[in-house]
Amino acid sequence: MQLFTDGASRNNPGEAGGGIFLKDGDNEWTKAIYLGKKTNNEAEYLALIEGLKLAKDKGAKELELFMDSQLIIKQLRGEYKVKKNHLIPLFNEARTLLFAFSKWTATHVLRAQNKEADRLANLAIDSHDSA
Repeated sequence: MQLFTDGASRNNPGEAGGGIFLKDGDNEWTKAIYLGKKTNNEAEYLALIEGLKLAKDKGAKELELFMDSQLIIKQLRGEYKVKKNHLIPLFNEARTLLFAFSKWTATHVLRAQNKEADRLANLAIDSHDSA
């Protein structure tokens, strides 16, 4: 199963949203989540956490994760430490969820390769703003 997630924060910190695009063969699931006022990195982690929960709910055993946040990918792989105290619980939750899969990979992609998740993250903010 392939999972693409993205978090967006306007004015950082500011109004934030998360986008999730999950794909398994011909099956696709999407989710746009309004997150309130968050930093961009909080939004990235919260979108990831929701995406991992969705993948688990859909029965994924193996997962290919794609994000355009190089920082989060490198933290998940253990290449960077999580230095911000407010991100440590989010990192720990994401890592715990990842270890529920028998196999997983985390790959950094350019924003152009993460268009659907990016669109959904911004849609979540726009939908809230117009409500």
